[in-house]
Amino acid sequence: MHISLYFFFLFLLSSLTRAQTVISININSSINPVTAAFIHDAIEKANREKATCLLIHLNTPGGLLVSTRVIVSDILGSPVPVIVYVSPAGAHAGSAGVFITMAANISAMAPGTNIGAAHPITLQGIPDSVMNEKATNDAAAFIRTIAEWRNRNMQWPEEAVRQSVAITENEALQKKVIDLIASNDEDLLNQLDGRTIQLSTALVTLHTKGAAIEVYEMGTLDKLLNLLSDPNIAYILMLMGMFGIMFELYNPGAILPGIVGVISLVLAFYTMHTLPINYAGLALIIFAIVLFILEIKIVTHGLLAIGGAISLLLGSLMLIRAGSSLEVVKLSRSVIITSTVVTSLFFVFILGLGLKAQHRKPVTGMEGMIGLTGESLGTLNPLGKVRMHGELWNAESVSGNIDEGKKVRVTAIKNLKLFVEEVNV
Repeated sequence: MHISLYFFFLFLLSSLTRAQTVISININSSINPVTAAFIHDAIEKANREKATCLLIHLNTPGGLLVSTRVIVSDILGSPVPVIVYVSPAGAHAGSAGVFITMAANISAMAPGTNIGAAHPITLQGIPDSVMNEKATNDAAAFIRTIAEWRNRNMQWPEEAVRQSVAITENEALQKKVIDLIASNDEDLLNQLDGRTIQLSTALVTLHTKGAAIEVYEMGTLDKLLNLLSDPNIAYILMLMGMFGIMFELYNPGAILPGIVGVISLVLAFYTMHTLPINYAGLALIIFAIVLFILEIKIVTHGLLAIGGAISLLLGSLMLIRAGSSLEVVKLSRSVIITSTVVTSLFFVFILGLGLKAQHRKPVTGMEGMIGLTGESLGTLNPLGKVRMHGELWNAESVSGNIDEGKKVRVTAIKNLKLFVEEVNV
């Protein structure tokens, strides 16, 4: 009996102390609503599967402050320990990444990585406005709160926000911004083993030495939405959508441009609802499309097209509102300029085709006969008959008498009578 109890307690003790499963995810993009939802799902999965911890491999230039707040809130209230590991070598935890790293129960960095530059700059590169100063003060208070909650260095994070300072992994360890440096996942888990972590509900001791790592990845739909969260892609999709619908309205029945246009607009609006859109800029872009359409309908020798190009350029530059608490969520100048040039050249090409069509000689109907040649049947003095493409026509000579069998050319037509002149061979 005593031997049985001994083995039972030995089995129970080994069950409690043996290595467990670690849920691992990779964040290698900007911080956006899709990223926030993915981290939230990963925390729930780790809790549901009783994992010893959630390991977040982080490499981000930054992103949306709103999404960052959601992620930080989830990490601070997580029922399982959250480890943020800035990796691999060459990775960067910038802007929003600083907040996320500071919020982790244990923060680590790989050799050759850096962290910092969390200042919420304006998107158009202009000096800080009053609103931007308020955003900076708010972000500084936010990161001080996180540092105090996790008993980390409170001075450096505020400098990262206000002065955009960045430091290496060794400097971060010296300043007590992070807890450890690990060369790889195995080294990290070995260093974590036996550490006690205070969660919101209880103290937890990590048993990570030799733990099995279960990689949790985004689904296909989430990967697509994460890709679409790039404002440059959203901008291009918006232009494609507007052009597609415009071509469908201009040429009803084409179908394909309308379908592509609607899908592109819906995907663009999905992304833009999370961005600080300047509606004045959006209105200028729509106005540019209207001007381009009018240029096709009304001949102004390029004046409307020039106005459309200027409106498109200004609207694109203004599309993302300046002075918001963002850093990397902005439109690329190269994308804006390229889109404006390509769009303008395209409409100039369409305009050129339209002008050529207007000056092209008619090839059908009565007017299409002007310039055609035929043969006189009998003498035109000045009236008579001619043969045109096997048809007999009443004709009148405008160049004096024309003998039978002579080659004639049509100069005008009126009331089904041709006015012709002799062609000298």
